[in-house]
Parts: sequence; structure tokens; C-alpha cells
Amino acid sequence: MTWTAPRIERRRAPSAAGERAMLQGWLDFHRDTLLTKCAGLTGEQLARAGTPPSALTLLGLVRHMAYVERVWFRQRFAGEAVEALHCTEAAPDADFDDLDPARAEADHAALIAEIAACDAVAADRDLDETFTATNGRTLNLRWVYVHMIEEYARHNGHADLLRETLDGETGS
Repeated sequence: MTWTAPRIERRRAPSAAGERAMLQGWLDFHRDTLLTKCAGLTGEQLARAGTPPSALTLLGLVRHMAYVERVWFRQRFAGEAVEALHCTEAAPDADFDDLDPARAEADHAALIAEIAACDAVAADRDLDETFTATNGRTLNLRWVYVHMIEEYARHNGHADLLRETLDGETGS
């Protein structure tokens, strides 16, 4: 049986909430939006580039966001000694380039697991807690949330176009 990405119940972004709930709510909404754009597609479809000459794929976006979640929340903010997902110094774009439709289910599950791990790392931490980024800048957890919302929002625009090209499905 061919695996297809499962349908999920996309959470609504909050319309009135405190700062922490607002940031978490918008991040969850955008995370769910990417997974919604993948729902119902097979690994082969997820790995198919939709808009030549670009090689961008939905599976590449899933892998990239798992990588970015881990880097910002777990490695940089929390200082966890966990390996980067997919990418290495020798293959810095492996999240986008090293695609295998047969691994799509595992890649999808890796994003969901990484989201849970990142939420656990940030759950009881203060938004004002700082860390030093690789470029020497001092950033705080609030910055990570805003950056991740921006990262997902930008890539969800790509996901909209990719999904429409694959099967004509559009949506918010």
C-alpha cells in the first residue's frame, strides 16, 4: 500500500491572547498549514518539483522545516548537542536536495516529532531568555518564535503554489 500524508485538523490562530499564547498559536497555525498542504499526497507527489526550473518540492519544505526547527529551538536556543537533521557541512542543502519518496513517511514523522521536541524545549522558558547566535548576536526566545513564524509563512506561500501545480488544490 502506498503511503499518503495524513489529513490533520489545522488549529486556528488566536485572535486575542497574551503574547506567549499568540506567538505559540500563530506558530502552530503555520506548522499545521504546511502539513495541510501535504495532506493526501503520496511520497512521489511530495518529492515532485512543481514549478520548473525550480527544484523546490513539498517534501523538501517538510525536511527543511524539521531542520530549521531543530537548529533554532534545540541547538541554538537550548544549546542541545543534537545533530542537525539532513544537512552536513559537505551537503548543506541536503534537506532540499537529498529526497527519496520512499522516505517521505519518515520525513513527515520527523517534522512532527521535531515540533513536539521544540515545543517541549521552549514550554517553560521565558520569552526574554537570551542566547548568542552563531554570528555573535544576542537573541531571545521571542525572536526565535517570530523568526519561525516568518519562516513558515514564507514557505507556506511556496507550498500553496507547489500544491496547486501538483493537483490543482488551493486553499487558505
